[in-house]
Amino acid sequence: MATIHIDRVLETCIKQGASDIHLVVGRPPVLRLDGQLKALDTKVLESDDTVALMKSVTPERNQQELQEEGTTDFGFAFGDQGRFRVAVFRQRGLLSVVMRLIPTKMMTFEELGMTTYIRALCHRPQGIFLVTGPTGCGKTTTLATMINYINETLDRHIITIEDPIEYYHYHKKGLVNQRAVGIDVPTFSEALRRILRQDPDVILVGELRDLETMEAAIRAAETGHLVFSTVHTTGAQGTVTRIIDVFPPNQQGQIRIQISSNLIAVLSQMLCRRMGGKGRVAAFEFMTVTSAIANLIRENKTFRINSAIQTGKKYGMQLLDDHLWDLYVKKIIDKNEMLETARLPEELNEKAKQFAKGLIDKRGRAAGVEKSILESELDTRARK
Repeated sequence: MATIHIDRVLETCIKQGASDIHLVVGRPPVLRLDGQLKALDTKVLESDDTVALMKSVTPERNQQELQEEGTTDFGFAFGDQGRFRVAVFRQRGLLSVVMRLIPTKMMTFEELGMTTYIRALCHRPQGIFLVTGPTGCGKTTTLATMINYINETLDRHIITIEDPIEYYHYHKKGLVNQRAVGIDVPTFSEALRRILRQDPDVILVGELRDLETMEAAIRAAETGHLVFSTVHTTGAQGTVTRIIDVFPPNQQGQIRIQISSNLIAVLSQMLCRRMGGKGRVAAFEFMTVTSAIANLIRENKTFRINSAIQTGKKYGMQLLDDHLWDLYVKKIIDKNEMLETARLPEELNEKAKQFAKGLIDKRGRAAGVEKSILESELDTRARK
């Protein structure tokens, strides 16, 4: 009977540029390509196949954890072609495996389409920078780009705490130590509790999962460190609210003060399919904590943050829907993708209709406004 070799599946994933591999009983191996699931033209996996494929990549320690807990997570390198983050879990008594491809090549700010303001924030001596969004939206890649930029340009001691380690960073101008939860340290909170004795300048926490980790991250920022982390939230406004809500009511007043003083930026992102379905592009929402936004956080008026972002364009701020509109009018994404990803799809749909009729321009302003302003200026000069 034909067997499936894990190396061939991994090579196919890398060659086709897929982001994930799914190994489940009853289907051939399935790739996630440009956000879509695509089954490979091979045999349907049976229970013995998934067990054999799992054992071919899973360390003994993780196989033991799978037996005891019913799930395990780890990372491994596939030669020099790429690294994979792996989740193995039981479902209906059978094994399933999901492998996420972590590219070996670091991306630049320009390749990600990120604003230059973000690069400037990487030079800040202390504070918290959060990257947010749903699973699979590219948060890890964005953080790796920022850490790599700091490592290449500044002499900083960088410590990362990850579960598992995804992108490998090597010593460049900076010094990098990467700690894997479950291997080098038992938990995120334990790693953060001890990290201040390790003379870090920059700290990357893979995820702010719980109250204890959030408290430790805020404390690290307060004591003069630049902290990067992720939260599974959508939007800058929702991220601030979510962090405050994690704390008990009697602590929320104090936490609002601490966040307003230590949070420096929130970058929220979504991945969109490019026009024609070939490749994906990130859409960003970006908030820098100005004195006005810090006041809103302190005074428990986070519902007004979106308005502050809209008026903060000179600081590089933008709402997600504004970036989606920009990608749409530049024909990078289509209308359906814009509306599926938008926070307020009804508003963008109406805007798209007006744009199609020529009632507004690409910036969303009434058509003819720029012309009338220009004509007015010319008239004024002529009179002079």
